[in-house]
Amino acid sequence: MARPREFDEQTVLEAAVRCFWHRGYDSTSVRDLVESTGITAASLYNAFGDKRALYRRALDHYIESSIADRIERCETLAPRAAIAAFFEEIVARSLGDHEHKGCMLVNAALEVAPHDPGFRKLVADMLVHIEDFFLDRVRAGQADGTITRAQPAEMLARHLLGVLMGVRVLARVRPERALLEGVVAPALALLAVTGGQGEDAAARPQ
Repeated sequence: MARPREFDEQTVLEAAVRCFWHRGYDSTSVRDLVESTGITAASLYNAFGDKRALYRRALDHYIESSIADRIERCETLAPRAAIAAFFEEIVARSLGDHEHKGCMLVNAALEVAPHDPGFRKLVADMLVHIEDFFLDRVRAGQADGTITRAQPAEMLARHLLGVLMGVRVLARVRPERALLEGVVAPALALLAVTGGQGEDAAARPQ
């Protein structure tokens, strides 16, 4: 009969997330993971597989507990408020990241995804999910008159995704409130209805 595990898998997984998030995938050794999680290498392999498999589990956990959770909370708000709240939280988290870890998903996009098709698909799918959140809120705002129709919803959603990625990368080296808020503010201002609804709709490119 197999012996029951003598550790809490969720606790170990969260420790692995912190280790990979702080060091990055390539710079994290099995020894680092053993020291961070407090269990043996054999136990790590038995529970999660090799280093790549553990990183996949860690990244999935980060996405679910951080990004997916944020989207779920924000998508219940009014359209423009949802987008503003999303970016307010991103700026706050970036300013509070004293270790300059950044976003683990963005880190994976830069470090792992370019040369690993499996992770490239994972990251791309999640970025599409974030873009879809922006698109849903922009379309809802255009429908209720709180977001401009001078630009197609798809274009605005893509712009917001680009701003998000830029903020996350900038925050790694320049976590300055004025800089990050200065990047976000024009993007939010771009959503504003600047004239009557009819004028705004007429200005939309055909």
